[in-house]
Amino acid sequence: MKFHRILLLICLPALPLSADPVEPNAKKPLKALLITGGCCHDYEFQSKALTLASAAKADIDWTVVNEGGKGSKGQIKLYDDPNWAKPYDVVVHNECFANTKDLSYIQKIVNGHKDGTPAVVIHCAMHTYRALETDDWRKFLGVTSKHHEHQSNYPVKTQKKDHPIMKGVPANWITPKDELYIIEKVWPNTTVLATSKSEKTKKSQPVIWTNDYNGTRVFGTTYGHTNETFSDVTFLDLVTRGILWSAGRLE
Repeated sequence: MKFHRILLLICLPALPLSADPVEPNAKKPLKALLITGGCCHDYEFQSKALTLASAAKADIDWTVVNEGGKGSKGQIKLYDDPNWAKPYDVVVHNECFANTKDLSYIQKIVNGHKDGTPAVVIHCAMHTYRALETDDWRKFLGVTSKHHEHQSNYPVKTQKKDHPIMKGVPANWITPKDELYIIEKVWPNTTVLATSKSEKTKKSQPVIWTNDYNGTRVFGTTYGHTNETFSDVTFLDLVTRGILWSAGRLE
């Protein structure tokens, strides 16, 4: 089992940080686990960007696991421990293994969250395990998506402006160049917080949401494909608030 701890002394060029801290409930440092790896994205950059930006705004102690290789099939040894999620206050899934479809393996992951550990799911986490024939992973995510449209700068329309995760998101926010995921199904316990409109079909797609997974909080966004997105203050602030909200530190 390999754990790679990100230190705040790492230098990340040209990463903007918001001047205003998020105001979480005053508690001990939040123990957060970032699971990452797989194809199609610069996960080293994204991991540094997210951990540095969030730790600059809130008291978060990060552990990062980057395993499984860079292909569309992969498994992470951490999940072999039935108690893998218990040491953490929140787990962030930012991995991309679309063609992994071993149900017993995937059940190890979702069981960690069924036991009560909150989660944040970013971008390709929605297409991870999409080859799986059952809905175990999709029920956990809160949405079903199996394909995306082209990269563009997408306007984001807030649907729940009073939700604490959305506070601070500009009404006129347009993403850096990113992919629009097509959502086939929104599961019953999911609350859509924001949408973006397809440039092809003109249909609105959920892009930010929360899910109640057997009483466990899950925050999700389909954005996060490019390094430009992970360099965007609004995006990084949004994910930081999602982390804090999922862990019960932001109400």
